[in-house]
Amino acid sequence: MLSSLLNLRRQPPLPYKHAIPRSYNQPCYRSLSTQLLTPTSRIYISKSTDPYFNLTLEDWLFKHHPVDSPLLFLYRDEPCVVIGRNQNPWKEVNLSALRKRPGVPFIRRRSGGGTVYHDLGNTNFSLHLPRLSFDRHVTAQTILRAVRSLAIDARVNDRNDICVGTNKVSGSAYKIVNKRAYHHGTMLISTQLDTLGDLLRTNKETMITKGVASVRSPVCNLQQFSSSITHDLFCNAVIAEFRNEYGVDDEVCLVEDTDEVRNIDYIKKGMLELPNWEWAYGQTPEFSYTLSKSFSWGNVNGEIKSKHGIILSCALQVENYSPDDNSVTESIAHLGKLLEGQRYAFIDDAILGAINGPVGDVRTWLWSAMES
Repeated sequence: MLSSLLNLRRQPPLPYKHAIPRSYNQPCYRSLSTQLLTPTSRIYISKSTDPYFNLTLEDWLFKHHPVDSPLLFLYRDEPCVVIGRNQNPWKEVNLSALRKRPGVPFIRRRSGGGTVYHDLGNTNFSLHLPRLSFDRHVTAQTILRAVRSLAIDARVNDRNDICVGTNKVSGSAYKIVNKRAYHHGTMLISTQLDTLGDLLRTNKETMITKGVASVRSPVCNLQQFSSSITHDLFCNAVIAEFRNEYGVDDEVCLVEDTDEVRNIDYIKKGMLELPNWEWAYGQTPEFSYTLSKSFSWGNVNGEIKSKHGIILSCALQVENYSPDDNSVTESIAHLGKLLEGQRYAFIDDAILGAINGPVGDVRTWLWSAMES
């Protein structure tokens, strides 16, 4: 138990290394359900599983926590796909498969890195530190020690991912702003790996983006090596290593998803921003998509260019059209012109009017290609 540890004199934030002995298993908790949430504690666990709430809470803690103090935030989410700040959702997410799972959104987070899948079998960790003392290798080793303390023979690879054997169990992303930095990541404990694969498996090699591309890796769950590992057990292990590494003796603050917390102005605005088109799609870096299609009446080659989710150009060329009719090829080229200025994959059909024949075929094909 921690009663004796909590009576220790608080150590200064630096130096961090091994200020608290590893002599406990169960942290002390303090619920924030009935009191105003403040950003001054140093260990938080969210009781919410709403990804919009948790991602915004993480950002609020990052912006409002004292700049010279370490912080640990742990949470898990209902199923969702989370893409990096500078990624392309049409490149990274199988949107066709996502639409078959109502209630499973994709969300653009506020940090860089690659695309990940969250569900209740995955635990997310977030370590915030002063920029001058931030070292992503040290934070990775902190999480690694937590995993190894659960009798898992894990290692950190050259990309700072945590692996067991050749399979990844944890991927990470980072954010550095002014005097603060954080390292956050996933830990696969009992995630539905088939769903993860379906939603993150895409095949758009001809879509060239200026954003960050995910690095695909084989993955596995910790429970494949030890069925006793749970969210709570992993959280306790991370808390122990965080305390030991950074000299923290704070009790754990449990954050409840209450109206009082949601009505904090920064959190309210952040939760409204994440699902908005302007953030989810409108932050997409510039990309081009080259595609082609054979129809019974001929072949069409196309190149779509888009920036910030807006179509800059759509060049359509017809080959081997039979019968030879310039009006049809011109109409198909004109269709591409009409798409300029439209939101990619959110085309207003009203501007096109009634279209049939070969031009209608091309429209149906393009719409399907953009939405997939």
